[in-house]
Amino acid sequence: MKQNQYDIQDTEIRILGAPTPSPRKKYRWIIIGSVVLLIGVVITALLLSSRHSYESEEGVFEQANIQSIPHPLRTWIHSLDSITDKCVITKDTTVNDIPMRLYVPLNMTPRLEVGYKCIDDTTNNLLLWQAADIRADNKKIVGAFVLRGQPLSWGLSKKGYCGIIGDQVTIGVADNSPLFEQATEVGGYFFRQYPLVSNGMLVENELKSQSTRRGLCELEGKVVVVETFSSESLHDFSQALVDIGTTNAIYLVGSSAIGWHRTKDGVGVASGQWEPRVYKNVSFIVWSK
Repeated sequence: MKQNQYDIQDTEIRILGAPTPSPRKKYRWIIIGSVVLLIGVVITALLLSSRHSYESEEGVFEQANIQSIPHPLRTWIHSLDSITDKCVITKDTTVNDIPMRLYVPLNMTPRLEVGYKCIDDTTNNLLLWQAADIRADNKKIVGAFVLRGQPLSWGLSKKGYCGIIGDQVTIGVADNSPLFEQATEVGGYFFRQYPLVSNGMLVENELKSQSTRRGLCELEGKVVVVETFSSESLHDFSQALVDIGTTNAIYLVGSSAIGWHRTKDGVGVASGQWEPRVYKNVSFIVWSK
């Protein structure tokens, strides 16, 4: 007869049921798990405490939060508010190791001119600088340009702009500006240039060379021209303009471009290369009596 696997012989001893774990081993694993969990909690608490302590520490000389102090030029420019004459006030200064001069035309609204004829009027002119650039291929004006309501050029190669409508001068940065159309409707002026500062923020440009730089700026509610005495990149020049508190700024032709101003004492001072006069589409922004 075949023996069944569940049959037990008289000489065999078989233990029934699953083996029962030792209570000592069970408690040992509980204790180990609790210790590991406790260690993890302690380490996490220490890390958080250390991080909080690190973030809250401040040095005496290098504090994390320092109240910004307005640049002294902003106070100086407000001191000119009491002047009622039509004149140009200049101030030489150094910002971020860049020597520069500020030209502040007072109680005047600028206009645009095309051609060299305007620069010879040293009787009425008080300040003038080259405005828009000239194309290298066809020698026409770069970017949109409106002269006394007449569009002379179209284009968006540069996003900075200056619109002169009546007594209002607007400097800004935009792909499209309604001031172009408005200038054509009311006999105003409009030109484009590289953007430098927009709403107090530096604007990067693709032009990476170094040269004498000039900018048309809005500073404390006044239109100001800033010129460097050294060759600078547009980035460094723009950063200096930001640091003195400029709200908006666009470029004016730099390098050897023509410039001229009359001092408060009546002395005319020229800069740039005045000869030869070979570009009929050269443009200027001019402040006159």
